[in-house]
Amino acid sequence: MRIDILSAVPALLESPFAHSMVKIAQEKDLVTIKVHDLRDYSKDKHRKIDDYAFGGGAGMVMTIQPIADCIEQLKSERDYDEVIYMTPDGEQLTQSVSNKMSSFENIIILCGHYKGVDQRVRDLYVTKEITVGDFVLSGGELAAAILVDSIVRLIPGVLGDEMSALSDSFQDNLLAPPVYTRPADYNGLNVPEILLSGHSQKIEDWRLEESIKRTKERRPDLLSDEEE
Repeated sequence: MRIDILSAVPALLESPFAHSMVKIAQEKDLVTIKVHDLRDYSKDKHRKIDDYAFGGGAGMVMTIQPIADCIEQLKSERDYDEVIYMTPDGEQLTQSVSNKMSSFENIIILCGHYKGVDQRVRDLYVTKEITVGDFVLSGGELAAAILVDSIVRLIPGVLGDEMSALSDSFQDNLLAPPVYTRPADYNGLNVPEILLSGHSQKIEDWRLEESIKRTKERRPDLLSDEEE
């Protein structure tokens, strides 16, 4: 997979992609991540990529020219499954969205900044708009890092135990059950006996029951009427 990210502040993405699973995925050549500084595509002598909004109002808007030139160059080199814009008014990022994207070959992620991008960018180039929550960040870079992490960890070969991803929260519209490790007794707080029984089927049944219980308590909106 190749992921091209267009950013006004590329330095914000250096640390998230230099550690943990995303780093491992790159070292294994399972994913290529390229961050493009939009100022490199600006035709303004001061490398500006923003301007005042027509009609007035507070805040600046990212201009179309640098973004269009960058996207056009990338699309001339390869085909892309999606051109994604990170924006508060986009579709909510969910596990199912990440699952689908993990099978893609190439995606472009555009990080918004300031008051957003010229609407013509969205009309001409963007094929999918995504938000990570009902709140506003200073820019789309951190949101893009979340999206990339959620996708990359699902690529076969990235996790040491590929089955691990299948038991994550939201994979089956349930939250993950409680997990425990050694010691079995910590200052009188004991691990549930069922987990020490060695009975695989009973353990799986317990985990499912706990997942349903936790989901009912914390995210009942995830459950169907039958599960409730």
